[in-house]
Amino acid sequence: MEGLSVMYPAMDHWFWLIPAGVFGACIGSFLNVVIYRLPLGISISKPSRSFCPSCNNQLTVSQNIPILSWLCLRGKCAHCSAQIPVRYLLVELVVGILFMLVWWVFPLHVIFALWVLIALLVAIAWIDAQHLIIPTNLTWGGSIVGLIANVLWPNLSHLTESQDTWVKGVTSSAIGWAAGFFGIWLIVELGKRSFGKKILRYDKEVSWFLRESQNDNEPMHFVIDGVAIPWWDIFSRKTDHLIIETTKVVVDGDSTYSNQVILSEDTVTFSNGKVIKIEDLVSLSGMARGAIMPREAMGIGDAHLLAMIGAFLGWTGVCYTVFAASLFALFAAFIGRIGFGKQLPFGPFLSLAALTWLFGGWCIWQWYVLLLK
Repeated sequence: MEGLSVMYPAMDHWFWLIPAGVFGACIGSFLNVVIYRLPLGISISKPSRSFCPSCNNQLTVSQNIPILSWLCLRGKCAHCSAQIPVRYLLVELVVGILFMLVWWVFPLHVIFALWVLIALLVAIAWIDAQHLIIPTNLTWGGSIVGLIANVLWPNLSHLTESQDTWVKGVTSSAIGWAAGFFGIWLIVELGKRSFGKKILRYDKEVSWFLRESQNDNEPMHFVIDGVAIPWWDIFSRKTDHLIIETTKVVVDGDSTYSNQVILSEDTVTFSNGKVIKIEDLVSLSGMARGAIMPREAMGIGDAHLLAMIGAFLGWTGVCYTVFAASLFALFAAFIGRIGFGKQLPFGPFLSLAALTWLFGGWCIWQWYVLLLK
């Protein structure tokens, strides 16, 4: 198969890369708002203007120009001189460059759908890296756009060979979505059975409590010894239980004797046999010597992300993405010591792998398949 830039040039003249890059940087500026506000439950539209998290002063138009404002302000707030994270510059720069690449490589009628994919991958990667969550409202929307993209350009979900009808494109997209979601879901289930349970032991008593969700995109958390664990990372099945070896239990502000508390997805069971629904509790806390919890191989949010990638890139893209993401994660773990003694967010590596497939990784896959023959 010939290079896509030769077969499907979006525009012949390089000049059109400039507005594409500027538009991408502007989208990157909006994504910075999403990355900051969405995990915290802050409305993306209110306040309508960006503000400094340190002093809460809203930014003027001149202080909110993508890339240039960060450079001119030298990475500091114009009002309080607080440091502006370099993430703001990187997101705008990366999205601008990726938008230019899409404009140069792909046909015009699929460009806007691929811009949506890039925006979602960048936002999800950064949110997962910072908060260890993948907002499923983003991935569901992206999956729908992926199906539409394969109607507009059937070859998208099967770059290694031509597909001449939109029916084949949508079929390949649907298979890719299913392969992405159920593939990771199977890994999660097998991980539950293979890794068993995680046992926590402490030399002295540590505090624990349940923390309510702060917004619609965040679950309840179980917090022990200062470590917050999302509810969906503990209870992915109805049969999962979290066992706390307690020395003190406080229910709705009143102390209750129980040397063991067993949590399920929606109930709390005490050692005296008393059962309370979690929705009926105001608060639950105490002190503990240890806990036993189900151990996850991977979060279910990764399944939703890979399903979205599959909706765009098909099942071959899913296979490549999982393989390449695993290599990227291993490299990061050994070089940067990420994941040693703490959770490793897999979303950024899935996003990076999907982007490499889009911009040439499919050629590597094609070469590998031909090599096997």
